[in-house]
Amino acid sequence: MNTDEERQYPLATVGCIIVNFKNEILLLKSHKWSHLYSIPGGKIHYGESMIQALKREILEETALNIDNIIFVMAQDCIEHHEFYKKQHFILLDFIAYTKDTTVILNEEAQEYLWIDMKRSLQLPLNEPTKILIEEIIRQKTLL
Repeated sequence: MNTDEERQYPLATVGCIIVNFKNEILLLKSHKWSHLYSIPGGKIHYGESMIQALKREILEETALNIDNIIFVMAQDCIEHHEFYKKQHFILLDFIAYTKDTTVILNEEAQEYLWIDMKRSLQLPLNEPTKILIEEIIRQKTLL
């Protein structure tokens, strides 16, 4: 019988479509996602709320401050072929806004761009990011 220490559990993560004052969204290209465009985000630490984790991860990965945070959807991401290692994530996806446009990337991303949301669907996106963008457009979350 497996003990709790031997069992593997899904990781709860947060990610975010960030919108600037020009109504453009931020996408990052990351080696972690097969050099496809994705959104910034990461793991929720023990004792940290989803919103605290989201703000921390965005600041760490982009140096941006965000506000007007809106939950959009949750996604299962079980050993996704585009991710660089086998992992089971529960992706908690948000949209948020920033007044800043100067991005400073950490080591997790190699490049970034600001782009119109509908035009972003023409880029090589990782699958969870594409699903999120399509859901935001469907819900008309970004007005």
